[in-house]
Amino acid sequence: MPEPHDDSLMDRFDRPELRRHGARWAVGSIVVAAVLLVVFAGHAVLKAGEEMNPGVGRTLVMAFGRPGNWIAQRTPLEHALSDATSFLDPNAPLSGPGFSSANGTTGNAGTVTPAAFSPAAIGAPPAAKRRLRTLLVTGDSMSMPLDSDLAADLLSDGVRVIQDPHIGTGISTTFVVNWAQLSAAQVRSYHPDAVVAFIGANDGFPMAGPGGLQVSCCSAAWAAIYANRVRQIANTYRQAGAAHVYWLTLPTPRDPARAKISRVVNAAIDVGTQPWAAQVTVIDTVPIFTPGGVYRDTMKIGGATTIVRQSDGIHLNDAGSTLLTRVVLQALRRNFDY
Repeated sequence: MPEPHDDSLMDRFDRPELRRHGARWAVGSIVVAAVLLVVFAGHAVLKAGEEMNPGVGRTLVMAFGRPGNWIAQRTPLEHALSDATSFLDPNAPLSGPGFSSANGTTGNAGTVTPAAFSPAAIGAPPAAKRRLRTLLVTGDSMSMPLDSDLAADLLSDGVRVIQDPHIGTGISTTFVVNWAQLSAAQVRSYHPDAVVAFIGANDGFPMAGPGGLQVSCCSAAWAAIYANRVRQIANTYRQAGAAHVYWLTLPTPRDPARAKISRVVNAAIDVGTQPWAAQVTVIDTVPIFTPGGVYRDTMKIGGATTIVRQSDGIHLNDAGSTLLTRVVLQALRRNFDY
């Protein structure tokens, strides 16, 4: 009887008649791939390095990205590839200026306008309520499931709720999306009467300061750049006073490093929205969920101890979102009828 043929023997691939390529070919392939990466995406490598936190990894990526970007800028291939594959982008096209390169850190105080004063702050009668027709709920993953909870509550009132979260994005990074451009695109598309913004859980990246130098979190200089980005976005959302913005601060996360960042982000939100206190309401979630900036998983709701945070120690769970939804609806009722 002939011995059965065993296809599981791996040495069959090493027979001379089947051997096609060796180690030299593999090294050559890597070199070719690296060259293609430089000429077609040199800028992307540099951009990725700029968005990384300081460290050995960032140093290595920047060492490759700087010369790669220099080469890519001197060839038309990167732009040609971008044009050829632009139809694959599932997101709306974003155009126009991004964040201001000056970052507003020159010390120019500007002019104070009446929009800087809420009626309650100066003892004036509240502005007449308007009809709420379209509400935009946006931000990073912090805006979920708040967006769907608000949509469910307002559906019966005939309010159109636009749910537009952008997971993994941040104001201090433009690698995934530039929020200066995104906010402008959202306003062009939806013309919302009100905007609920809940963002900042992914922030803490270095940002370009005056002169283009990278400023690391979480100094006053970093906070100033962040505040000016918040100011630019809030100004876009308020649509010259035609809309009201509700900007939510971050509840303190469990991780101490993240808690440090969220504290600076929240301070920057307060400063960045000051010019339009009559049209931008900051809803501070810290006193609600983490009084004194002290993290907690549970709190009393209706007399019962209730878990309000997800297991990651960052996001609100369904119970926490339900509570926050009631807070946002209460704020909406001060300015709108629905």
